[in-house]
Amino acid sequence: MSKIQPVLLCGGSGTRLWPLSRAGFPKQFICLTGDESLFQQAVRRTAKIGAGSAQEVGPCIVGNEQHRFLAQEQLRECGVGDATFLLEPVGRNTAPALTLAALAAREGGNDPVLVVTPADQIITDESAFQSALQGAIVQAEKGDIVTLGITPDRPETGYGYIKLVDSDDTSRVEHFVEKPDRETAERYLVEGGYYWNAGLFVLKASVWLTALERFRPDMATACNEAWAARTTDGAFIRPGKSAFEHVPSESIDYAVMENCPGSEFTLRVVPLAAGWSDLGAWDAVWAALPKDAAGNASRGDVLLEDSRNTLVHASSRLVSVVGVDNLVVVETPDAVLVADKARCQDVKRIVNELGRQQRAERVLHRKVHRPWGWYDSIDEGGRFKVKRIRVKPKASLSLQKHFHRAEHWTVVSGTAEVTNGEQTILLTENQSTYIPLGQVHRLANPGTIPLEIVEVQSGSYLGEDDIVRFEDVYGRTGS
Repeated sequence: MSKIQPVLLCGGSGTRLWPLSRAGFPKQFICLTGDESLFQQAVRRTAKIGAGSAQEVGPCIVGNEQHRFLAQEQLRECGVGDATFLLEPVGRNTAPALTLAALAAREGGNDPVLVVTPADQIITDESAFQSALQGAIVQAEKGDIVTLGITPDRPETGYGYIKLVDSDDTSRVEHFVEKPDRETAERYLVEGGYYWNAGLFVLKASVWLTALERFRPDMATACNEAWAARTTDGAFIRPGKSAFEHVPSESIDYAVMENCPGSEFTLRVVPLAAGWSDLGAWDAVWAALPKDAAGNASRGDVLLEDSRNTLVHASSRLVSVVGVDNLVVVETPDAVLVADKARCQDVKRIVNELGRQQRAERVLHRKVHRPWGWYDSIDEGGRFKVKRIRVKPKASLSLQKHFHRAEHWTVVSGTAEVTNGEQTILLTENQSTYIPLGQVHRLANPGTIPLEIVEVQSGSYLGEDDIVRFEDVYGRTGS
């Protein structure tokens, strides 16, 4: 039996779930339906495939360079330490992402079965998922390309469909169907033989590479050139940037899957009825959450009065709603969304406008995660900014300096090791220090508990890009 290689595609941005999902902290890393992020849920699901057997292989994570430490930290929380990270220097959609994973899997002459899943979906019936997956793996071992087709339970117009052939070979795909109108979707549900296309694929690495060479030789050549120019930094593998920028941007479906029917490649569907959702917008989140007798779903500190069929998500404070129907209310420390639940797809228009105005709320939350911990910008004015900073045990920030600001640090809890010019000192609770403008400095936590400080910045410019790193354990040196 072939080894099984889980491949998690983590490149999505989740713009329709703003303000909770942002470019710097997209939806796959957010806890929307439980105590773990969607990414962590996907890791746990796929880790069960060959657990404890000779077929067990650590997950391959394909994602954005910007999110590498966030993904690594969430894997650590899951107890997974043997993952491979393929970092895309630019986004090129899912077909190049899968090609990188297949090339990595083929190293050393291996040819595992790839279990390919987006990292931003939910499955509520784990047993049904594992059963369908095992059936798909059996077919993939024979050289077939297999997709897990979601058994439709409503006439959904927001998904693409897969049509099976009308013959005794009931698992073979006839063709793909674009998102239908309501009348067509209702007909599909009545006729049967149609499944939602969820982007879940199972196939051998060699089969994908051969199919890509057959249908998109230009993409195959460009990906191979980028792979040949790769660099490796621990668990992080980076394809050559200049070569990868020339890779065509296209999805798995368009590049290969839609070309398979009628070709030498057999494309099959294994039906999946396992409580699947892609949580593509806030109405899908509402549908996935438990509800009260009036159809309301909520997370966080929420009070509802005389309201129906409404979703309220509170992140940092009490949110109360009175006398509303079919609304979505999402609160974060720096932004609030109020939307008609029927218009959730249009949230991306807000994100586009934030981008046009170059607003920071499009990209980052007020609380920003870093490999060493996080900082929360709690207040700011014309020439000052106040941050709450937490540093993980044994972690440290880079050795750095700023051209336009000075900093005051006060320790709230834990122990701080402070490099301030030529001097290195230890500070404990209620002790403080001053970092002059232009002074080389570093903050570290030598202890076994988290370090928390309050930082007050003052100066003519307080942007995050005013930094020069001289040394950094995370490889982030330079301006």
